[in-house]
Amino acid sequence: MKKLLTAVFTIFIVLSLVACGSQSEAVSKKDTKSDSGTESIKIGYSINTLNNPFFVEVKKAAEAAAKEAGMSISVVNANNDLATQMNGIEDLIQQKVDVIIIDAVDSKGTVPAVISANEAGIPVITTGRKVEGGEIQTHLGYDEVNNGVTAGEYLAKQIKEKGKVIELQGTTGTDVARDRSKGFQEAMGKFSDIEIVASQSADFDRAKALAVMENILQANPDVVGLYAANDEMALGALQAIKAANKDIVIVSNDGTEDALQAVQSKEIAGTMAISPSDYGKKAIEIASSVAKEESQPEFIELPANFVSSENVSEALKK
Repeated sequence: MKKLLTAVFTIFIVLSLVACGSQSEAVSKKDTKSDSGTESIKIGYSINTLNNPFFVEVKKAAEAAAKEAGMSISVVNANNDLATQMNGIEDLIQQKVDVIIIDAVDSKGTVPAVISANEAGIPVITTGRKVEGGEIQTHLGYDEVNNGVTAGEYLAKQIKEKGKVIELQGTTGTDVARDRSKGFQEAMGKFSDIEIVASQSADFDRAKALAVMENILQANPDVVGLYAANDEMALGALQAIKAANKDIVIVSNDGTEDALQAVQSKEIAGTMAISPSDYGKKAIEIASSVAKEESQPEFIELPANFVSSENVSEALKK
């Protein structure tokens, strides 16, 4: 009987030690996770295109930031197509990511995808282009109206506040295209001797801008200025301008490497520079906070500054 009691007591002690060890291990794992709070976070990023150098850099920065923080990230390319973006977001929902970041192809068209994410309990943040519906935790972007105003006023100064100008607009249906155009036209309204002879969309695309600009120049050979809503369109238009042997002042938006090089060579007068690296890093920082249920302001604004020949050398170093 004594031996039996001893055996039972021994088994009890062993089981107690095992239980304590398991609890300690569980606590240890919990403590390890709480140190940074990011190890198990999975982010989904629906990016509108990777056919633009700006967004290629955004993707690189976002992936690097996620990796550095110990988070996983799945980036899906919408390829500037609404249906592709909707399908990509649905895939992210099926993957049960913790947060979805959306840079919209169409500000209104993407609303049903946001609602689907909401219904799945996945928080959504938007970057660059807003989604005009559904529940959005926060939006990361720029004061695009001001960007258009600043670029427009610089163009007016360069053409001595008179003459015919062209506007190449971004993708119809996006708030970025709308707001940059609004700002530019607001600026032009201040100068009675400046006439906007054409305002056409080239979908933020270099090749489309080349074709659009060729047609506009045929109808308006005496144009002196061009505002392009992004650098890719400015660079496409520049090709058409060179082919037509014209001298036209060009201003644009984004501050991509190619555009800054063109500013340095004085082929483009200036561009509103926004950092794709800062954009990507900040998006991941916000997504991490949202995943941890930390409150966010409705809008988080990133800085932009105008780059001309006077400060382009400094911009190229960044």
